Amino acid sequence: MQVVCHVITKLELGGAQEVAMQVVAGLDRRRFRPVLIAGPGGLLTEEARALEGVEVRIVPSLLREIHPLKDLRALWALVGMFRRLRPKIVHTHSSKAGILGRLAAWLAGVPCILHTIHGYGVTPVQPFWLRRALIALEWTVGRVTTHWIAVSQADRRQGIKWGLFSASKVSVVRPGIDPAPFATRIDSAERDRLRAMLGIGSDHLLVGTVSCLKPQKSPADFVRVAARVCQRIATARCVLVGDGALRPQIEALLRAHGLQERVTLLGWRRDVVALLKTFDVFVLTSQWEGLPCVLLEARATRIPIVATRVGGTAEAIVEHAQGTLYQPGDVQAMADRVCQILEDERYRTQLRTSSGEFPEEFTIRETVKQYQSLYTYLLHAMRSTPDVVRLQTNRSGG
Repeated sequence: MQVVCHVITKLELGGAQEVAMQVVAGLDRRRFRPVLIAGPGGLLTEEARALEGVEVRIVPSLLREIHPLKDLRALWALVGMFRRLRPKIVHTHSSKAGILGRLAAWLAGVPCILHTIHGYGVTPVQPFWLRRALIALEWTVGRVTTHWIAVSQADRRQGIKWGLFSASKVSVVRPGIDPAPFATRIDSAERDRLRAMLGIGSDHLLVGTVSCLKPQKSPADFVRVAARVCQRIATARCVLVGDGALRPQIEALLRAHGLQERVTLLGWRRDVVALLKTFDVFVLTSQWEGLPCVLLEARATRIPIVATRVGGTAEAIVEHAQGTLYQPGDVQAMADRVCQILEDERYRTQLRTSSGEFPEEFTIRETVKQYQSLYTYLLHAMRSTPDVVRLQTNRSGG
């Protein structure tokens, strides 16, 4: 049984974290012994500890913020951990854990090092010099990476363009979900009951989003969309599920627009499956993405989607059938489309009652299957020709 270590910066509520947890939970215990390693303070840490057959280890110095001394401590803590656990595979997620985890795995002599790109840490809001520095850092750590995994074709193409890896050293594996709970239909009485718990009447039209309140998700743009929609449609109400560092700014923006009675901040919730079924329209205003799991959840729930065309969003939905995509920051166009959908009850009903199958490639079952196949292939390659594989990895930036 091979030890497989998954490393992520923080077990907070988010798509990358949920996928990492479901993958380690789903690995075949006859072949793999999963260990999940993360930094402190995550809301999902206790849920991770409850996963059957999964060992969870917390590294106190592994933090998202750049802190040279703590980063060095985290690096050596990971090196020591890998030397004790002796994993055959270290699989990292997210930018910070990806850098430190891969370097530590290399220093500890781990034979197979993988990294999943859940969207790049290189973002449009960063100054040019910082973007170039981060790309150079990813390229450098890529010298010790056996194989890369992208969650979208868009991220795969971007990585090849930047020279981070060759086409043969990257695979696309979707961040899957379990669509069954989202696809289960509820009757109108149950829907009205759920909405009433949110203070939403049966005559209201509900626009919602689920996202962390951080710059990537651009929650201020959601508020601006909500302001335009509420101005045009008297029965419109909006909810934002999530929390984060930008909450004070979002609360101030709601006051500035006079939306305190029309837009509700629900904070973090673990009943997203039920909440999505109360929405009439789902909106995502992200500035950049990998491939957001919440978009897959909205698709499985059969809610009309209005989102930004970033990362793999165009790969997650069938545009003009399940949703419409716009350029980041195009608040007016998004608000116009939301209003059109709210005024088109026939379209909303048709989508909600449609019977189209959810694509297998976006299910967590397929995600686990592809990861296990990739692990098996790479371990076999390392046993068969270890020197050749390592040499190719070093030369290609794998």
